Amino acid sequence: MRIHGIIPPVATPMQANEDIDLPRLRWFIDHLISSGVHGIFVLGTNSEFYALDEREKQEVIAAAVAHVNHRVPVYAGTGAESTREAVRLTKMAEREGANGVSVITPYFVSPTQQEIFDHYRRIAEQTALPVILYNNPATCGGVKIDVETVARLAEIPNVLGVKDSSGDLQNTIEMIRVVPERFSVLMGRDTLIFSALQFGARGAVPATGNIAPALLAEIYDRFQRGDLEGSRAAQLRLNPLRLALSLSTAPGAVKEALRLAGRSIGPCRSPVSGIAPEKLPKMRAALIAAGVIHQHDAPASA
Repeated sequence: MRIHGIIPPVATPMQANEDIDLPRLRWFIDHLISSGVHGIFVLGTNSEFYALDEREKQEVIAAAVAHVNHRVPVYAGTGAESTREAVRLTKMAEREGANGVSVITPYFVSPTQQEIFDHYRRIAEQTALPVILYNNPATCGGVKIDVETVARLAEIPNVLGVKDSSGDLQNTIEMIRVVPERFSVLMGRDTLIFSALQFGARGAVPATGNIAPALLAEIYDRFQRGDLEGSRAAQLRLNPLRLALSLSTAPGAVKEALRLAGRSIGPCRSPVSGIAPEKLPKMRAALIAAGVIHQHDAPASA
Protein backbone atom coordinates (compact mmCIF):
# COMPACT_ATOMS: atom_id res chain seq x y z
CA MET A 1 0.00 0.00 0.00
CA ARG A 2 1.38 3.41 -1.02
CA ILE A 3 0.13 6.18 1.25
CA HIS A 4 -0.16 9.37 -0.74
CA GLY A 5 -2.09 12.53 -1.53
CA ILE A 6 -4.13 14.96 0.51
CA ILE A 7 -5.59 13.22 3.56
CA PRO A 8 -7.48 15.74 5.73
CA PRO A 9 -7.75 15.10 9.48
CA VAL A 10 -11.54 15.28 9.50
CA ALA A 11 -12.99 17.64 12.08
CA THR A 12 -15.66 15.79 14.07
CA PRO A 13 -19.14 17.29 13.67
CA MET A 14 -20.92 18.00 16.95
CA GLN A 15 -24.49 18.81 17.84
CA ALA A 16 -25.27 21.92 19.86
CA ASN A 17 -25.04 19.88 23.07
CA GLU A 18 -21.56 18.64 22.01
CA ASP A 19 -22.72 15.09 21.21
CA ILE A 20 -21.21 13.62 18.04
CA ASP A 21 -23.30 14.28 14.92
CA LEU A 22 -22.86 11.16 12.77
CA PRO A 23 -25.29 12.22 10.00
CA ARG A 24 -23.32 15.45 9.62
CA LEU A 25 -20.08 13.45 9.58
CA ARG A 26 -21.37 11.44 6.61
CA TRP A 27 -22.37 14.65 4.82
CA PHE A 28 -19.00 16.21 5.53
CA ILE A 29 -17.09 13.15 4.28
CA ASP A 30 -19.06 13.32 1.01
CA HIS A 31 -18.11 16.99 0.65
CA LEU A 32 -14.41 16.26 1.18
CA ILE A 33 -14.31 13.31 -1.23
CA SER A 34 -16.23 15.20 -3.92
CA SER A 35 -13.67 18.01 -3.55
CA GLY A 36 -10.88 15.66 -4.62
CA VAL A 37 -9.09 14.54 -1.45
CA HIS A 38 -7.18 11.28 -1.66
CA GLY A 39 -8.02 9.82 1.75
CA ILE A 40 -9.99 10.41 4.94
CA PHE A 41 -8.37 10.55 8.38
CA VAL A 42 -10.71 10.41 11.37
CA LEU A 43 -9.73 10.83 15.03
CA GLY A 44 -6.75 13.04 14.36
CA THR A 45 -5.69 16.03 16.42
CA ASN A 46 -8.15 18.28 14.56
CA SER A 47 -10.81 15.60 15.07
CA GLU A 48 -10.71 16.20 18.85
CA PHE A 49 -9.67 12.57 19.47
CA TYR A 50 -8.53 13.56 22.97
CA ALA A 51 -12.09 14.59 23.87
CA LEU A 52 -13.83 11.39 22.71
CA ASP A 53 -14.32 8.22 24.72
CA GLU A 54 -13.61 4.79 23.28
CA ARG A 55 -17.22 4.07 22.34
CA GLU A 56 -17.43 7.36 20.45
CA LYS A 57 -14.18 6.62 18.66
CA GLN A 58 -15.53 3.26 17.54
CA GLU A 59 -18.74 4.89 16.30
CA VAL A 60 -16.80 7.46 14.28
CA ILE A 61 -14.51 4.87 12.65
CA ALA A 62 -17.40 2.52 11.87
CA ALA A 63 -19.49 5.32 10.37
CA ALA A 64 -16.60 6.63 8.28
CA VAL A 65 -15.58 3.23 6.92
CA ALA A 66 -19.14 2.27 6.03
CA HIS A 67 -19.96 5.60 4.41
CA VAL A 68 -16.72 5.99 2.45
CA ASN A 69 -17.34 2.46 1.09
CA HIS A 70 -13.89 2.09 -0.51
CA ARG A 71 -14.02 5.37 -2.43
CA VAL A 72 -10.75 6.43 -0.78
CA PRO A 73 -8.65 4.91 2.04
CA VAL A 74 -9.84 5.59 5.59
CA TYR A 75 -7.19 6.14 8.25
CA ALA A 76 -7.93 6.31 11.96
CA GLY A 77 -6.00 7.99 14.75
CA THR A 78 -5.28 5.46 17.49
CA GLY A 79 -2.68 7.31 19.53
CA ALA A 80 -2.81 7.19 23.32
CA GLU A 81 -0.60 7.94 26.27
CA SER A 82 0.06 4.28 27.03
CA THR A 83 1.14 1.58 24.60
CA ARG A 84 -1.55 -0.73 25.92
CA GLU A 85 -4.34 1.72 25.09
CA ALA A 86 -2.88 2.51 21.68
CA VAL A 87 -2.73 -1.22 20.88
CA ARG A 88 -6.35 -1.66 21.99
CA LEU A 89 -7.54 1.26 19.84
CA THR A 90 -5.51 0.03 16.88
CA LYS A 91 -7.08 -3.43 17.11
CA MET A 92 -10.50 -1.82 17.29
CA ALA A 93 -9.78 0.26 14.17
CA GLU A 94 -8.68 -2.89 12.37
CA ARG A 95 -11.90 -4.72 13.33
CA GLU A 96 -13.97 -1.79 12.07
CA GLY A 97 -12.30 -1.92 8.67
CA ALA A 98 -9.90 1.05 8.68
CA ASN A 99 -7.23 0.94 5.97
CA GLY A 100 -4.49 2.20 8.26
CA VAL A 101 -3.79 3.93 11.56
CA SER A 102 -1.96 7.09 12.53
CA VAL A 103 -0.38 7.05 15.97
CA ILE A 104 0.74 10.25 17.66
CA THR A 105 3.58 10.12 20.16
CA PRO A 106 2.69 10.03 23.86
CA TYR A 107 1.90 13.63 24.74
CA PHE A 108 2.06 13.89 28.54
CA VAL A 109 5.06 11.78 29.54
CA SER A 110 8.42 12.54 27.93
CA PRO A 111 9.67 9.20 26.63
CA THR A 112 13.20 8.54 25.44
CA GLN A 113 13.82 7.68 21.79
CA GLN A 114 14.18 4.01 22.73
CA GLU A 115 10.83 4.14 24.52
CA ILE A 116 9.26 5.80 21.48
CA PHE A 117 10.73 3.10 19.25
CA ASP A 118 9.43 0.32 21.50
CA HIS A 119 6.01 2.01 21.70
CA TYR A 120 5.57 2.01 17.92
CA ARG A 121 7.17 -1.40 17.46
CA ARG A 122 4.74 -3.03 19.87
CA ILE A 123 1.76 -1.34 18.22
CA ALA A 124 2.89 -2.42 14.75
CA GLU A 125 3.43 -6.00 15.92
CA GLN A 126 -0.18 -6.21 17.11
CA THR A 127 -1.83 -5.26 13.81
CA ALA A 128 -1.74 -6.11 10.12
CA LEU A 129 -2.67 -2.53 9.25
CA PRO A 130 -0.24 0.04 7.89
CA VAL A 131 1.00 2.26 10.73
CA ILE A 132 1.74 5.96 10.21
CA LEU A 133 3.97 7.64 12.79
CA TYR A 134 2.90 11.11 13.88
CA ASN A 135 5.55 13.65 14.89
CA ASN A 136 4.03 16.80 16.44
CA PRO A 137 6.37 18.20 19.11
CA ALA A 138 4.47 21.49 19.54
CA THR A 139 1.31 19.64 20.58
CA CYS A 140 3.09 16.93 22.56
CA GLY A 141 5.06 18.98 25.05
CA GLY A 142 8.21 18.86 22.93
CA VAL A 143 8.18 15.08 22.44
CA LYS A 144 9.48 14.31 18.96
CA ILE A 145 10.50 11.32 16.89
CA ASP A 146 14.13 11.81 15.93
CA VAL A 147 15.11 11.18 12.32
CA GLU A 148 17.24 8.24 13.42
CA THR A 149 14.24 6.71 15.21
CA VAL A 150 12.08 7.15 12.11
CA ALA A 151 14.75 5.33 10.10
CA ARG A 152 14.76 2.43 12.58
CA LEU A 153 10.98 2.21 12.65
CA ALA A 154 10.81 2.30 8.85
CA GLU A 155 12.50 -1.12 8.85
CA ILE A 156 9.34 -2.64 10.39
CA PRO A 157 7.32 -4.01 7.44
CA ASN A 158 3.95 -2.43 8.25
CA VAL A 159 5.28 0.94 9.45
CA LEU A 160 4.67 2.70 6.16
CA GLY A 161 4.68 6.43 6.82
CA VAL A 162 5.18 9.43 9.05
CA LYS A 163 3.29 12.69 9.34
CA ASP A 164 5.80 15.38 10.24
CA SER A 165 4.16 18.40 11.86
CA SER A 166 7.40 19.81 13.24
CA GLY A 167 7.26 22.74 10.82
CA ASP A 168 10.99 22.21 10.27
CA LEU A 169 11.48 21.55 6.56
CA GLN A 170 15.03 20.38 7.14
CA ASN A 171 13.68 17.74 9.52
CA THR A 172 11.17 16.57 6.91
CA ILE A 173 13.82 16.42 4.20
CA GLU A 174 16.08 14.36 6.45
CA MET A 175 13.24 11.92 7.06
CA ILE A 176 12.73 11.61 3.31
CA ARG A 177 16.46 10.98 2.87
CA VAL A 178 16.76 8.11 5.35
CA VAL A 179 13.58 6.07 4.72
CA PRO A 180 13.07 3.32 2.12
CA GLU A 181 11.09 3.82 -1.09
CA ARG A 182 7.98 2.05 0.25
CA PHE A 183 7.75 4.52 3.16
CA SER A 184 5.74 7.77 2.77
CA VAL A 185 6.71 11.03 4.44
CA LEU A 186 3.65 13.27 4.74
CA MET A 187 3.78 16.98 5.46
CA GLY A 188 1.83 18.07 8.51
CA ARG A 189 2.47 21.82 8.24
CA ASP A 190 0.07 23.14 5.64
CA THR A 191 2.25 26.08 4.55
CA LEU A 192 5.09 23.73 3.51
CA ILE A 193 3.27 21.19 1.32
CA PHE A 194 4.63 22.39 -2.03
CA SER A 195 8.17 22.61 -0.67
CA ALA A 196 7.96 19.12 0.84
CA LEU A 197 6.63 17.63 -2.39
CA GLN A 198 9.66 19.03 -4.21
CA PHE A 199 11.92 17.02 -1.92
CA GLY A 200 9.95 13.79 -2.23
CA ALA A 201 7.11 13.95 0.29
CA ARG A 202 4.20 11.78 -0.85
CA GLY A 203 1.40 14.06 0.34
CA ALA A 204 0.04 15.89 3.35
CA VAL A 205 -2.36 15.64 6.28
CA PRO A 206 -3.57 19.26 6.39
CA ALA A 207 -6.02 20.78 8.87
CA THR A 208 -7.04 23.31 6.21
CA GLY A 209 -8.16 20.35 4.11
CA ASN A 210 -11.37 20.55 6.11
CA ILE A 211 -11.98 24.12 4.94
CA ALA A 212 -10.51 24.28 1.43
CA PRO A 213 -10.21 20.66 0.27
CA ALA A 214 -10.27 21.48 -3.43
CA LEU A 215 -7.41 23.96 -3.04
CA LEU A 216 -5.35 21.40 -1.12
CA ALA A 217 -6.02 18.79 -3.79
CA GLU A 218 -4.95 21.35 -6.40
CA ILE A 219 -1.53 21.77 -4.76
CA TYR A 220 -0.94 18.02 -4.93
CA ASP A 221 -2.58 17.24 -8.26
CA ARG A 222 -0.86 20.08 -10.14
CA PHE A 223 2.47 18.98 -8.71
CA GLN A 224 1.89 15.41 -9.85
CA ARG A 225 1.07 16.66 -13.37
CA GLY A 226 4.31 18.62 -13.49
CA ASP A 227 2.58 22.02 -13.20
CA LEU A 228 4.97 23.35 -10.59
CA GLU A 229 3.98 26.97 -11.00
CA GLY A 230 0.30 26.12 -10.61
CA SER A 231 1.04 24.05 -7.52
CA ARG A 232 3.11 26.87 -6.03
CA ALA A 233 0.39 29.43 -6.76
CA ALA A 234 -2.21 27.23 -5.04
CA GLN A 235 0.10 26.91 -2.03
CA LEU A 236 0.45 30.67 -1.75
CA ARG A 237 -3.35 31.10 -1.88
CA LEU A 238 -3.66 28.62 0.97
CA ASN A 239 -1.07 30.05 3.33
CA PRO A 240 -3.10 32.93 4.83
CA LEU A 241 -5.83 30.43 5.72
CA ARG A 242 -3.38 28.14 7.51
CA LEU A 243 -1.94 31.09 9.44
CA ALA A 244 -5.46 32.14 10.43
CA LEU A 245 -5.95 28.85 12.29
CA SER A 246 -3.90 30.40 15.09
CA LEU A 247 -6.76 32.82 15.79
CA SER A 248 -8.22 30.37 18.34
CA THR A 249 -7.49 27.16 20.19
CA ALA A 250 -7.44 24.24 17.76
CA PRO A 251 -9.70 23.15 16.18
CA GLY A 252 -11.92 26.12 16.99
CA ALA A 253 -10.74 28.12 13.99
CA VAL A 254 -11.43 25.20 11.63
CA LYS A 255 -15.02 24.93 12.77
CA GLU A 256 -15.49 28.71 12.77
CA ALA A 257 -14.17 28.89 9.21
CA LEU A 258 -16.60 26.19 8.14
CA ARG A 259 -19.45 28.14 9.72
CA LEU A 260 -18.43 31.29 7.85
CA ALA A 261 -18.27 29.27 4.63
CA GLY A 262 -21.82 27.98 5.11
CA ARG A 263 -20.75 24.44 5.99
CA SER A 264 -21.14 24.42 9.75
CA ILE A 265 -20.37 21.18 11.55
CA GLY A 266 -21.22 22.53 14.99
CA PRO A 267 -19.12 23.51 17.98
CA CYS A 268 -15.99 22.04 19.51
CA ARG A 269 -16.19 20.11 22.72
CA SER A 270 -15.60 22.32 25.74
CA PRO A 271 -13.43 23.98 26.83
CA VAL A 272 -12.46 24.80 23.24
CA SER A 273 -14.54 27.61 21.79
CA GLY A 274 -14.55 29.56 18.55
CA ILE A 275 -12.82 32.72 17.38
CA ALA A 276 -13.32 35.93 19.35
CA PRO A 277 -15.65 38.27 17.43
CA GLU A 278 -12.99 40.93 16.90
CA LYS A 279 -10.78 38.37 15.11
CA LEU A 280 -13.43 37.13 12.68
CA PRO A 281 -12.55 39.68 9.95
CA LYS A 282 -9.06 38.15 9.75
CA MET A 283 -10.52 34.71 9.20
CA ARG A 284 -12.93 36.03 6.61
CA ALA A 285 -10.06 37.70 4.73
CA ALA A 286 -8.14 34.42 4.74
CA LEU A 287 -11.17 32.54 3.42
CA ILE A 288 -11.49 35.10 0.61
CA ALA A 289 -7.77 34.74 -0.25
CA ALA A 290 -8.19 30.97 -0.48
CA GLY A 291 -11.29 31.29 -2.67
CA VAL A 292 -13.52 29.57 -0.10
CA ILE A 293 -15.87 32.54 0.11
CA HIS A 294 -16.20 35.70 -1.95
CA GLN A 295 -16.05 39.36 -1.05
CA HIS A 296 -19.83 39.79 -1.34
CA ASP A 297 -20.64 36.87 0.97
CA ALA A 298 -22.12 37.34 4.45
CA PRO A 299 -20.03 39.47 6.86
CA ALA A 300 -17.85 37.73 9.41
CA SER A 301 -20.16 38.63 12.26
CA ALA A 302 -23.07 36.75 10.69
